[in-house]
Amino acid sequence: MKHPKVTIIMATYNRAHLLVEALESIVVQSFKNWECLIIDDGSLDNTSDVVTHFMDKDERFKYLPRSKDYIKGLPGCRNQGLDLAKGDYIIFFDDDDIVHPDNLKICTKLLFDKELYFCRYDKEPFFGEWKSDTLKSDSGFTSKFVDLNDIENMVIGKLPFASCTVLWKRNCFEDQRFNEGLLYAEEWECYSRILSTGIKGISIDKVLYYNRKHPCSNTGEFYNNNSVRRASNLLAINLVIDNLSQKGLLSSNLVQYFIRTGFLLNEISVIEKILRRSNAGALKRLKYLLGYKIYPVLKPVFNLKAKLKKY
Repeated sequence: MKHPKVTIIMATYNRAHLLVEALESIVVQSFKNWECLIIDDGSLDNTSDVVTHFMDKDERFKYLPRSKDYIKGLPGCRNQGLDLAKGDYIIFFDDDDIVHPDNLKICTKLLFDKELYFCRYDKEPFFGEWKSDTLKSDSGFTSKFVDLNDIENMVIGKLPFASCTVLWKRNCFEDQRFNEGLLYAEEWECYSRILSTGIKGISIDKVLYYNRKHPCSNTGEFYNNNSVRRASNLLAINLVIDNLSQKGLLSSNLVQYFIRTGFLLNEISVIEKILRRSNAGALKRLKYLLGYKIYPVLKPVFNLKAKLKKY
């Protein structure tokens, strides 16, 4: 295909046992004008055999080992895909998930407006084996425009921008790439950077993606206290704070969000960083830094009050 309309970028690593279902959900897309770049991060299983089987039947699939020009990890693989993409639109799918068959059709149709640069949609988790009856019926949906005024909701998660729930116009990535030093929260850091440039998009309340939940996923490892994932999350938080501060986008709600995050993660460096970046006064700094020291004593009291409110 000389000029595909959409480039799908899929990083993969030792997921041959799950990859078949993911690729099959791409094959049955109702929108046909796409290419799928599968970037292998050094798999040691039979991933190449699985992908070759699909390539033999469908030339829209392309299989590429991660180049040494990119750092090992998900961000490096995605950046390689971005540098090779031919499509007018870019979307990222994971190698263990399932895509709704009308995903690309719905999103590309909504981006006919030249002033819109992305389409964000909802996802739904599933556990264990994929069952086709999980697919939502072809019901309608509502939509709303998203712009710089929504950066606060995006950052705090009220308007989630997961890595695989956004179709982007290609020029959104002209000056943007994933930070290859991040191995968790890399999409949150990158997408907040893109949205902070002031571009306008659309968000729909329709499930077009199904993410598989298992302990070996990046998210699963993070919540199991994997040290690499947690360190990456901390770095991403610092980068997001820096970017928002430099662009004058640190609202009072965002400042409070990052302070709470510092308490939840038990990371005083986050609290110190956001207080410094928001030019907090001496009394405010003293209040939160002192609060951090006595928080372990007060936390059981806060938890008890929260439980009592439920009754």
